[in-house]
Amino acid sequence: MKLSSQIKPISHFKANAAEIVRQLTEQRQPMIITQNGEVTAVIQDIASYEETQETMALLKLLALGNRQIESGRVTPAVAAIDRLRAKQAVA
Repeated sequence: MKLSSQIKPISHFKANAAEIVRQLTEQRQPMIITQNGEVTAVIQDIASYEETQETMALLKLLALGNRQIESGRVTPAVAAIDRLRAKQAVA
């Protein structure tokens, strides 16, 4: 993805908001908005945003798992399965 073609001033966004939103939905590429020559915002379509949020959630779970492994907070798979089967037998 080449972001340099997606950098637009806020005045362009204000003047073309409906068309920009349509393009975002179709192209699924973020747009970078500048104000006074400085990058101030990134806008993207909702589907891309939701995918990003799901990816971030999965990465957080992986990081948590890695921290637990590093700290030695692990249970052998056989012991975990046995514990689950015992709980299921009681229910």
